[in-house]
Amino acid sequence: MKKFVLDLTFCAIFLLGSAVILHAESITRELKLAEGAEISVVNLNGRVEIAARPDVTTVAMTASSNGSIGESELKIDAKGSVRIETKPSDAKRIDLILQVPERVKIKIETREGEIRVTGDVAFVEAKTETGTISADVPTADLKYDFFWTASRPRLLSDIELKNVKEKSGGKFRLKGTYRNGGDEEGEKGSKVDGEKGRKGDVETDSGASASLKVGSDGASDEKDDKKKERSTSVELAFTTARGIVILNVPPNEVSSDLRERPLTDAAKAIIRSGDVSLMDSIRRASPKYFGEYSRTLPPMRREPSLASRSIVADVPGETLKDAIVRVTDVNNRSIADLVPSDFVVAENGLPRDILSVKPHTAPVNLVLLLDVSGSVDNYVNFIRKAARAFVDTARTGDRISLVLFNEDVKVLSGFSTNKTELSESLDTFDAGGATAYYDAVAYTLADTLRPLRGERTAIVILTDGDDNRSFLSFESLIGAIEESGALVYPLYVPSALIAASETNDPNKTIDPLRARYMTLSARAEGEGERLAKVSGGVYYPITQLSQIQRAYDDIVTQIRTAYAVKFRSGFKPDPDNRPSPRLKVRVNKPNAFVQMTSVSESR
Repeated sequence: MKKFVLDLTFCAIFLLGSAVILHAESITRELKLAEGAEISVVNLNGRVEIAARPDVTTVAMTASSNGSIGESELKIDAKGSVRIETKPSDAKRIDLILQVPERVKIKIETREGEIRVTGDVAFVEAKTETGTISADVPTADLKYDFFWTASRPRLLSDIELKNVKEKSGGKFRLKGTYRNGGDEEGEKGSKVDGEKGRKGDVETDSGASASLKVGSDGASDEKDDKKKERSTSVELAFTTARGIVILNVPPNEVSSDLRERPLTDAAKAIIRSGDVSLMDSIRRASPKYFGEYSRTLPPMRREPSLASRSIVADVPGETLKDAIVRVTDVNNRSIADLVPSDFVVAENGLPRDILSVKPHTAPVNLVLLLDVSGSVDNYVNFIRKAARAFVDTARTGDRISLVLFNEDVKVLSGFSTNKTELSESLDTFDAGGATAYYDAVAYTLADTLRPLRGERTAIVILTDGDDNRSFLSFESLIGAIEESGALVYPLYVPSALIAASETNDPNKTIDPLRARYMTLSARAEGEGERLAKVSGGVYYPITQLSQIQRAYDDIVTQIRTAYAVKFRSGFKPDPDNRPSPRLKVRVNKPNAFVQMTSVSESR
């Protein structure tokens, strides 16, 4: 009897172990692919990501899910060609990632899942209902056929393609050939035709093919040469009901609104600024209107080069200088009460004498960027009250500019120290419309603050963190913030919290618990934190309205906590008060970081 029980226990353990092996969160396989064969993937309940790599000779597949995956949920056929189909036992999502050899033919089908293909492929046929289709492929010889069956096209491309053709039944097609940096053939002249092209077949002239087969060795060589030429081409055939097509644009740089539309004042100001990365983002989002506006602008002015700067800044000659520095901890919070013994100054690796360290109390240029979009349409009084509180908190001498944004920007007040006039200007606006948050931040950097480079500047943002109309993406904005030198202090206030503040009795709302505990989305919080971090500012997620005033008080303290470090320099002063790359200032404290604003001759 005991032996029987032990046998049963062993069998149970074995079966449980087998279940663990057969049901995991991911499954990996290496599949052989015959030369010239194709890869077919059907994954209706998840994403498909395929990368063509030159160092790969087989198909490496990884299937993953947030739950367990059984072997029976993957149907794999690898007899020459490779076919992979997911058959989940329930409504679970299964994602597939494949690494494949270059120059392969690929067919992919999803329902709502994203399709992403990168690398040098020969042919990609992708079908989806609402999923995004993203391709990053060589464009030296590109044939494309994009077909929307149930919606107007939503497309973002880094290269200029032909115009979309509207078909019967509300369908749209974009078809052509792109060679040598230009689109050579539209739909009528394309060599890829109809269903034949969508299957990946390459058209050849039958007579020419026959002569090559029976011709001389020279003819055979010609055939081989043509094969080599054809092997460099890429063919894309995408069919989607209502999905987005992205061509050679990083998905994380895609803006929130893909409709091509006229440029806003914010977008035009960003183009005039000459910031190449921001201009490229707007060009991809609205190529037609970008081109039209660019042609109306005078030739771009070049800023002084780094070479001329280094010659002026590094001319030998002893002088006394003041370096204006800000010292922060790992959380970008200013460190106060530092003394001369805490600092070390060096030029070209040589230590310099520090004569004094004093708090720097010069006025600061502050921009208050206010979200007045539709999400706060009914709560204009709250916005006005919050903005006036900031104006009152700022210290005497600080110059404040008020900038509003919804789908565009409006400068409510230029830089001013007159708090009465600033406060009165807040009575002159209404709220409503979409939210172009990223464009508004970029506009502030490119237009409002650009003339003040070298001065102490900061942007304080009051918003719910949502963006649904910008030409720019969040990723393209980050680089501009890093280069600007402006501190950014985002205050993210959930719109439900604003609504609750406007309701005398919170129980009268349709969902009082949700209104009371509504928090920011994970995306908004992550972006707010990163926005502040890259600029050197601080992020304030507001969960109680009383925190807004405390945040204002803290921001003013943070901005004001700076030091004027007087030292004996071995170089003459720079006329534009810019720090020499040879100058290094550090603090003898753990996890302390120094940011130099300007260096000028001591008076």
